[in-house]
Amino acid sequence: MDFSTNLQDVWRLLNQEERDLIRRNSEIKHYKKRQLIYEEGDEPVYLMCLLKGKVKIFKDGVSSRGQIVRMIKPMQYFAYRAYFAREKYLTSAAAFEASTVCLIPMKVVRHIMKYNYEICKFFIRQLSVDLGIADERSVNLTQKHVRGRLAEALVFLIDSYGLDEDATINIYLTRDDLANYSNMTTSNAIRTLSGFVAEKAVALDGRKIKVIDEEKLRKISKLG
Repeated sequence: MDFSTNLQDVWRLLNQEERDLIRRNSEIKHYKKRQLIYEEGDEPVYLMCLLKGKVKIFKDGVSSRGQIVRMIKPMQYFAYRAYFAREKYLTSAAAFEASTVCLIPMKVVRHIMKYNYEICKFFIRQLSVDLGIADERSVNLTQKHVRGRLAEALVFLIDSYGLDEDATINIYLTRDDLANYSNMTTSNAIRTLSGFVAEKAVALDGRKIKVIDEEKLRKISKLG
């Protein structure tokens, strides 16, 4: 299983009794665009799975500037690390767009883990993969130049959310969000994005980013 393992894959690791237990105790919640899902300092109560939409995990930094640390795509699990660490949330989560989330009480997950070794292995693997991604991203954000960081962010969005028929990235971020995800100021993000337009790597239409030369973006990202 990779980090994008979906709900159906995990479902196969459960027996009928465990599936019934989750059905009885889980709930589906709908979040509006920009609505908070959980907030830094909250007690972790649920394992969450994004069923539909897009979610950002972020942390307020200096001058309340929100640094986006992760992007969640449909059928991806989130919000459980703090529970296993026995601490409150260190980050916040909010919906990028109207989103649907399945909430499974962690006490139910913990009960299942007591008897299901495969589920234990699943979470160990998920946490390990997430840690590896976080480590690589931390190095890239500190060592790459602004061009490399912004190109890396765009490549990630392409790989995670795909392209529409006209090659537009299938997520519309504000320039602030794009800057926060790339660890740069908004003015630098706008300037760098304009440079990509001049190089004919992308084209802009408001918040829509159309990919003209994906290979060029990947090369810039790799070279840093």
